[in-house]
Formats: sequence, C-alpha cells, structure tokens
Amino acid sequence: MITETLDTAPARPAARPYRQNPRSLTHPPRTGLLLVLPAVIFVSVFVLAPLLVAVYISLTNFPLIGDYRFIGLENYVQAFTDPAFGWSILYTLIYTALVTLPILLLGYTLAVLVRSNRRGAKVLRTVFFIPYVVGLTTLSFLMVLEAQPDSGMINLILKWIGLTDGSTAWLVDGTLGTILICVLVVWGVSGLTMMLLMSGMQGIPSDVYESAELDGAGWWRTERHITLPMLRRTIALSLIISVIGSFLAFTQFFILTQGGPGSQTTTVVMAIYKRAFVQLQLGAATAMSLLLVVIIGLVTAAQFWLLREKD
Repeated sequence: MITETLDTAPARPAARPYRQNPRSLTHPPRTGLLLVLPAVIFVSVFVLAPLLVAVYISLTNFPLIGDYRFIGLENYVQAFTDPAFGWSILYTLIYTALVTLPILLLGYTLAVLVRSNRRGAKVLRTVFFIPYVVGLTTLSFLMVLEAQPDSGMINLILKWIGLTDGSTAWLVDGTLGTILICVLVVWGVSGLTMMLLMSGMQGIPSDVYESAELDGAGWWRTERHITLPMLRRTIALSLIISVIGSFLAFTQFFILTQGGPGSQTTTVVMAIYKRAFVQLQLGAATAMSLLLVVIIGLVTAAQFWLLREKD
C-alpha cells in the first residue's frame, strides 16, 4: 500500500478589514481645500469684492470727481422714475427682439449648408465666420463709410435697384439707424451661431439619419423630428448668448448713431455710459448697472425655464 503525502501551503493570515479613520469623517482632506483655494481667491478678489464696492457706490452720490456722501436708495428710485432710462430699457428690448430670431435662423441655415464634409464646405465656413472674427467695431466703422448719403455703397445699390433716390441719410433717422444696425449685427454675429449649431449637428450620430432615410423621411421631416430636438440645448445656448449680447449692445450704437437723434437709439449700456462719463454721476450709473444685471438674470432664467427639456 502506497501512501502519498501532500504538502499543504501554510494558510495566509486573513486580511484585516479596512477601517476608515474616524478623523477623516469630521475633517475633510486638506488637499481638496488647497486645490480650490486659488479659484476661491480669484473669485473673491475679482468678482465678490468689486461687486460689494459697486453696491456701496450705488448707495452714494459718488461723482467721478469730487466728494461724495451716502444717500441710500435714492439712485435706484431715480432710475425707476427716469423716463430716459425707461426708454433705454424699452428700446433695448425692441432691439433684442429684432435681432435674436434672425440671428438664430440665419445661423441655422448656414450651419445646414456647411455641416457636411462636401467639397467647399470648409471654405464656406471660413467665409461665413470671418465677419464675427473681424468684430463689430471694425464692421461698424465700415458701415459708417458705406451708409453715407451721397457716396456710400448702400445708397448706390438701392438707387441702382430703384428703391431709393440714392440720398437716404441712414444715420440721422432713428428708425433707419435701427434697421441698419440690426442688419449689421445679424450679419456680424450669425457666424458664431453657425459654428455652435454646426458643432451640435456634427455630434448627432449618422446612424439616426440613415435610419430616417430608410424609413422614407424627407429633409424637412428629418430636420424637424431629429435635428431640432437633438439640438435643443445648443439652440438654447445660442439664444442666451444672443440675448445677453443684445442687452449689452454698445459699440455699434456708439459708432454709428451715438444714441441719436436725441435718445431714439440709446440702449441701456449707452445710457449708463452717458450717466457715468458725460454727466459724471458714477453712483447713479452704478445703480443702473446693477439693475441691468438683475434684468439680464431674470431674462436668462426665463429662457432656461422656457427652453427646459420637458419629460
């Protein structure tokens, strides 16, 4: 009878159960605090501190030059009862309504044209995006030259078509000046909307479009039931950027009309500028600026609510 002896390996000691240091439950790791400390310092120094200073200045009659005193909410009461400031808010709302939808529609149309990798698409993207890169400042100065009554290209083209006699003074009429600025802004800003929407379109899986094509869906049904729903967040972002930019409009109005004639084309930011640097009432201008921040916040919140994804 043969007996086999099997060597068994010595048993390993059981692993000790992990015990969390009770001190870590009450004391968060310092590494995380150190990582966020630069951001906290930056926000405190460059956002919170200036905001607190602005709130304090808005409660004084702070002039750009000279002494000042604390006057409480007088600047805010004056802003609410000032007809010029009220008109600037109303005009800014009108201007925002005039440019927001055309910017979105033109940007979407351009995005549809350049979203594919077909030949010439990259060239078209560059051409359509150049006005935004050039900027509204340069475009506004060019528009001043092109809108001259006798020598501007705009009047020459309109006269050649037969719509005007070629001597229209665009920049001295409130309505015509507003139309000119709206056309300029739509042309200059649609390139950004195009790029945002095009990026969103390129992120949609091609399989979805192929399935729709196999099901016999045409271009309009594909855009309506696939592209637009999947671009909801991108469209919301584009609208918010357009609305905030319209509320903060200043450069094009300052260069082309300077708020005139009278105050017909005075936006909120231009009204604040005049109050601060023309009338030298920095306290009142700061109060108006804070009111503008509140208005933009309310409008943005309303946009988020209206454009939210519904279950």
